Amino acid sequence: MSQDRTPAAAALDAALQAKIDRLHAFVDEIATRHAKIKLASSLAAEDMVLTHAILSRALPIGIFSLNTGRLHAETLEMIDRIRTRYGYEIEQFHPQADAVDEYVKTHGLNAFYESVELRKRCCEIRKVEPLNRALAGVDAWVTGQRREQSVTRAELHEEERDAARNIAKYNPLADWSEGEVWAYLKLYDVPVNPLHARGYPSIGCEPCTRAVRPGEDSRAGRWWWESRDSKECGLHVTTLQFAPGAAQPSTQA
Repeated sequence: MSQDRTPAAAALDAALQAKIDRLHAFVDEIATRHAKIKLASSLAAEDMVLTHAILSRALPIGIFSLNTGRLHAETLEMIDRIRTRYGYEIEQFHPQADAVDEYVKTHGLNAFYESVELRKRCCEIRKVEPLNRALAGVDAWVTGQRREQSVTRAELHEEERDAARNIAKYNPLADWSEGEVWAYLKLYDVPVNPLHARGYPSIGCEPCTRAVRPGEDSRAGRWWWESRDSKECGLHVTTLQFAPGAAQPSTQA
């Protein structure tokens, strides 16, 4: 330990390193459990932690993103930055054009502002249906969800069962804090979406995402016109059970 570092700083560094070691070991283990696994990436901070953990160590886990057609330019640019840094091409899944056209024709381009039902229908078309195609034939999927992100994720487990698709689902960062995520990104100089520096801790479609205000949770900027307990797009709400054979996960580092 250098003389200009306090014992508290050294202990913090040790705790972070222990958490990183555990993350890498857990992702390694996931890769050995299943023949075909994919990471669903929003190209935001948490998913970039997992992207680095996978690609820097050449793990056999595919990575895809849902290109909804309404993403920020900065988010789309992350695909190029990942290609440049890691030599990896993120697989993109797009919504069905006819379904989008029918929604816009019937309800209007931005009808999601009008009701929760119309917003969820838009998410079904632009996110859920493409996700179903992305996960067709896989044995398990990985996400960057964290408990700390919002009230809707407070009971999140590291190992779950996606009951809708009958496949395993893993949330390796479930017990990570926002500070730990950013410490990892800084430590490994991982590319990050520039929107984070402008007050966007959670990034979705451009018309449905705003910067958060002081004191708000990290997902407060998503669908900000709705109540806190409805702020999910339908990608994660059907995961109800632990993965078969998996012990109840510990949240300790």
